[in-house]
Amino acid sequence: MIRNVAIVSLSSGIMGEEEIQYEVEIGYRRLREYGLNVKFMPHAMKGLEYVRNHPEKRAEDLLEAFRDPEIDMILCAIGGDDTYRLLPYLFDHNELAEVVTDKVFLGFSDSTVNHLMLHKVGLKTFYGQAFLSDICDLSPEMQPYTRRYFEELISTGNIQEITPSDIWYEERKSFSPEQIGTTTPSHPNKGFELLQGTPVFSGKILGGCIDSLYDFFNGDRYRDMPVMCRKYHLFPEPEDWKGRIILLESSEEKPKPERYRKALEYLKGSGVFDAVSGVLVGKPMDETYAEEYKQLLVELIDKPELPIVFNLNIGHAMPRCIMPFGVPAVVDAKRQIIRFAD
Repeated sequence: MIRNVAIVSLSSGIMGEEEIQYEVEIGYRRLREYGLNVKFMPHAMKGLEYVRNHPEKRAEDLLEAFRDPEIDMILCAIGGDDTYRLLPYLFDHNELAEVVTDKVFLGFSDSTVNHLMLHKVGLKTFYGQAFLSDICDLSPEMQPYTRRYFEELISTGNIQEITPSDIWYEERKSFSPEQIGTTTPSHPNKGFELLQGTPVFSGKILGGCIDSLYDFFNGDRYRDMPVMCRKYHLFPEPEDWKGRIILLESSEEKPKPERYRKALEYLKGSGVFDAVSGVLVGKPMDETYAEEYKQLLVELIDKPELPIVFNLNIGHAMPRCIMPFGVPAVVDAKRQIIRFAD
């Protein structure tokens, strides 16, 4: 059972900005109502500029959260786009490997990079939710589907199974205080969609936000990111992907099909699709480009026998489940369930 939660800003420092403290208060209150003790790590609330300019302090917060024996869970505040800059401070002298312990780590989006950092040092992690994005949601309460998985994680330290949400919610267009207590429009959800391959397959899941994975290979956003990712061997080698299931979900940037295609080409070139046992794909936010993405997945991967399951409630589309990485999983698209070993 989770008792003590550390909140870290490993990407954006938005959590420290004055204009969103009403959101932080909502999330803090909800965590306290669960009986959780909440610790904001020393630099997590320093604001956008400080956090952007001090990747070494972000790394320091993560290392300290692992060192603290009282901390049970490390919760990312939100995503962003430059957490790769922590690499030297976590790996140059084996800093992360020397302190990592078996704690729950939860985050998504740019935190994909942190998940792969922790994968390098052997930690099983949890993908799919974050503090500002989910716990601080402006709806009257956490969305029921989202809340169900969060409550399971803090009460057991595990996720046993994932099933589809009955509905999905539109993107929130405004986060002003006037939106407190409001819920965005919802629509019926289709469930897991098997695009090709056998409906039942298994393996340990790894992956994350396809936009972040694109940046591992392409320097359009940050010229030095592919260089640093290669230097620290952050993207797993093909042999490490063997028998795994790759998760791909798209961000709030709603990448155009041309960019999505390029991301798939990079992943294909890395040998991932020749190694994995299946592909899981998150529902795009607002279902933007859903049909185009489905077509590209089938055409670009070009392996008809490789299972591809689309429309998971994971990542940027709301509501969100929580998916364990590094745990044996069995996907059954016919029965609409993913089960995880204890």
